[in-house]
Amino acid sequence: MNGIFYTNAVYDYQTIEVSDGHKLYVEQSGNPEGIPLIYMHGGPGAGLGKNYQWPFNPLKYRVIGVDQRGCGRSTPFGDTLNNTTELLIQDFEFIRKHFNIDKWIVFGGSWGSTLALLYAINNPRAVISMVLRGVFLARKEDFDWFLLPTGCAAQIYPEAYEEFSSHISDKSSSDIVCKQFISLFENPDNNLSFPALKAWFNWEGYISRLIAPNVMMSDLSTDKHIKSLALLECHYLLNKCFVAENYILDNIDKLYDIPCHIVHGRYDMVCKLEAAYSIKKALPHATLKVVNNAGHSMSETGIANELTRIMNEMFESGARF
Repeated sequence: MNGIFYTNAVYDYQTIEVSDGHKLYVEQSGNPEGIPLIYMHGGPGAGLGKNYQWPFNPLKYRVIGVDQRGCGRSTPFGDTLNNTTELLIQDFEFIRKHFNIDKWIVFGGSWGSTLALLYAINNPRAVISMVLRGVFLARKEDFDWFLLPTGCAAQIYPEAYEEFSSHISDKSSSDIVCKQFISLFENPDNNLSFPALKAWFNWEGYISRLIAPNVMMSDLSTDKHIKSLALLECHYLLNKCFVAENYILDNIDKLYDIPCHIVHGRYDMVCKLEAAYSIKKALPHATLKVVNNAGHSMSETGIANELTRIMNEMFESGARF
């Protein structure tokens, strides 16, 4: 990555019990007196990555990072019971009140963008502004794009899709794909379940960058990370992310008064650029930067530069809270 990227030291971390026996790992970094910002990670199930705070000037922002239910350092790990989108939104609101924060910036990429939009729809008065990267709207067309042989991802990366889908026999619908993978994930024989977990994990990793990696992403990740992302992502997609079809666009009027900044890679194979464009059309006041030399990953240079620029300009323009 080029440009100015920041190093944020964690100054506070704790485990917060929310509901249904779930305990969330929550950490804070940056300036305790800075503008509050909630970082909503992707996946579902990706957890907080290393150095995820690099877009945020530590002198200006108070960054709150949360490992969502079932992943990262939250417990119970890998648990799909009582793990729904509505409960994740409630968790974020619980954390806001726990820290006595009046309003905060909502920052999310990929699945995190879905959560950011849904959180803002449900809690518009608690949001200073939204920063979205790689928008995912959780519609049938978004699931099909990612999971089916007719989807754009499979059409652009047929060899990677062939490896991904070699573990299943029926690819006629997104639901059927997910059901077969869940069956494999839950198989008590680890010689069957873990290869399927890796296949799911590597499929997303392979198509996440404009230039496909030379190594399998599972070789660079822990078994724990592989399991949580594959299992929880499949759980959510099987349940249509617990969101009614087109719910976000149907409720976009709740966001008319919230500043919104969107960054999306032109060649994003995980999340359709059309989704970001649809948000921009529905919210004329929003800004949309399409990065022509990027795919899905937050770490790609063009996307990284734009996110850092937005966060610096937002502070300089006087974000209010």
